[in-house]
Amino acid sequence: MRFGLIWSEVGNGLRRNLSMVVSVVLVTFISLTFVGTAALLQLQIAQMKTYWYDRAQVAVYMCTETDNCPGGAATDQTVAAVKKQLESPELAPYIQKFFFQDQKQGYEQFKQQFKGNQIADYVTADMIPQTFWVNLKNPNQSDVLTETLSSSPGVQSVVDQRSYLDQIFRILSAGSYTALGIAALMLVAAVLLIATTIRLSAFSRRREIGIMRLVGASNRFIQTPFIIEGVIAALIGAVLSATVIWILVQVFVHGPLQASIPSINFVSMEQAWPVIPLVIVIGALLAALSANFAIKRYLRV
Repeated sequence: MRFGLIWSEVGNGLRRNLSMVVSVVLVTFISLTFVGTAALLQLQIAQMKTYWYDRAQVAVYMCTETDNCPGGAATDQTVAAVKKQLESPELAPYIQKFFFQDQKQGYEQFKQQFKGNQIADYVTADMIPQTFWVNLKNPNQSDVLTETLSSSPGVQSVVDQRSYLDQIFRILSAGSYTALGIAALMLVAAVLLIATTIRLSAFSRRREIGIMRLVGASNRFIQTPFIIEGVIAALIGAVLSATVIWILVQVFVHGPLQASIPSINFVSMEQAWPVIPLVIVIGALLAALSANFAIKRYLRV
C-alpha cells in the first residue's frame, strides 16, 4: 500500500510540474550528450595516437639549391653517405626500415597531395628535397637519428613526424575539453533546475506534506516521491542522450564519415558501449543527489 502511495505521489508530481519536467529532460539530454561526445572524442584521440605514433616516420630532408645549407645542395656523394650511416651498426639496431625518395618522386607526390591548390603552380621539382623516410623500431628513439644525422653534410633537417601529430592531437584534445567544459556547465544547470523543480513540486503539495506529518509519516517516506520524480526526469534525458550517442557512432561515424576518410580507424561500437551506461549513471546520480538535497532543505524550512 505504501509503495502504491509513493508511485501515486510521483505521478501527481510529474503531471503538476510537466513544463519543469520537460525542461529538466532537455537540459539533462543536452548536457549528457556533450559528456558522451567528449568521452568518445577522447577514445578516438587515444586510438589515433596508438595507431599513428607507431607508424610515424622520421624524415631526413636533404639540402636543395633553394636552402641555405653551408655545403650547398646535396650531391650523390652526400646522399650515399647518409644512406651508409643509416645502414651502419650504430643506427641499424634502431631502424625497422627506410627508403629513399628522390626529387621527381617527391614532386609527383606533392602535386597529387595539393591537386587543385594554387600553391602547386608555384612549386617546381628542384624545390622538393630528396628525403630518406625512416621507420624506427621504437618511435620514441627518434632523438638518436636527430643527433647523429642533423650535422651530416647535405642534410637540411631531421624531422620526427610525431611533432606534426602532436599539434593535431592538441587541437582535438582542446575541442574535447571544450565540450567537457560546456557539459559541466550544462550539468550544473541541470542540477539547479532539478532542485528548483523539486522545491516547486514540494511547495505545490505543502498541504499533503503537512497532513503526512500529522499522521506520523517519516521524512524518508515524504522525500522518496520527490527524489523519484527528479531521477525519472533525468533518466529520460539520459536515455535520449544515450540513443543519440549510439546513432552518432553506428550511423554517422561508421557511415558517411568512415566512407569519406577510410584511412582513419574510427571508434567502434564495442569501444563506445561503456559510454552509454556512463551517461545514464551520471544522470541518475546527479538527479538523486540534487533532489535529495533540495527536498531535505525544504523540509527543514
